[in-house]
Amino acid sequence: MATIKLPEQLPSPAQDSETLRKALDGFMHDGKAVIKVLCHRNATQRKLIRKTYQELYNQDLIDTLQSTISHNFGKAVVWWTYGPSERDARMLKNVLSSKEIGTKEQLQVIVEISCASSPHHLLAVRKWYCSLYHCSLEEDIIAYAPPFAIKILVALVSSFRYDGEVVDLNLANEEASMLQEAVALKRFDQDHVVWILSTRNVFQLKATFEAYYEKFGNHLSEDIKDFGNDLLESLIKDVIACIASPEKHFVEVIKAATDGWGTDEDLLSRVIVSRAEVDLMKVREAYSDIYKTSLDQLIKDETSGDYGAFLMALLGN
Repeated sequence: MATIKLPEQLPSPAQDSETLRKALDGFMHDGKAVIKVLCHRNATQRKLIRKTYQELYNQDLIDTLQSTISHNFGKAVVWWTYGPSERDARMLKNVLSSKEIGTKEQLQVIVEISCASSPHHLLAVRKWYCSLYHCSLEEDIIAYAPPFAIKILVALVSSFRYDGEVVDLNLANEEASMLQEAVALKRFDQDHVVWILSTRNVFQLKATFEAYYEKFGNHLSEDIKDFGNDLLESLIKDVIACIASPEKHFVEVIKAATDGWGTDEDLLSRVIVSRAEVDLMKVREAYSDIYKTSLDQLIKDETSGDYGAFLMALLGN
């Protein structure tokens, strides 16, 4: 469930473009005006505003935002202004073009986009990636991802899962046993294991994870340990979490971004921006259930200024 709120009387794209032009004109920007327009428009409306802005002023709205607004607010509002599939394609390129790809957070981006998205969205992301960078997403994963992660990541981003609620309980029990054998052998790179995780529909996999718990007494993610590669363990756990309960996964990402002395604004922005039109309401509810406090209050405590107001607006405030 999305959290953004749209106005009852929607201005025309030309009116919104004029408001943004005035807000971004000159040395100082008007952050409140930018938030009032962009944070209260859905992806289709933002796309039309960007098109109209280009036609009226002969300038890409993204370029104007980047040249006018800086720091955390600037980065977050640019990510938000992109359409969802273009945004995810660009996020993937940022990860894959990093000189030190291989951190938990970088691999997490690839897993989230491939496992916590609908099959149609993932396909759109892959098309955008080809259009923007003149190569396939799979090519860049093979070229730049850590060797231990390539097989599973390529399988995940190449997948087009069936999007219906079809479950075979006998198959779930059978494949739960296969996954337990992989745990015992500490080998999650076997072809049949990769095939199960990357091709089965989400409902079937949830049934398989439940069957695993009933047969072996632990959740699958709890049994994935001592593989000799902490990043591989983390990657597989993220795959399971993004399939079994995306909202709980994103709660833990938010928690990781805000724990400790400082806030990881890039990590926090990624979750709020990418889930605001998907399931951020569920993330809010899960955060409250797990930590007995509100996500809204956390954002208020951890952020300030236009950046904080921007995130709060995407949360529906």
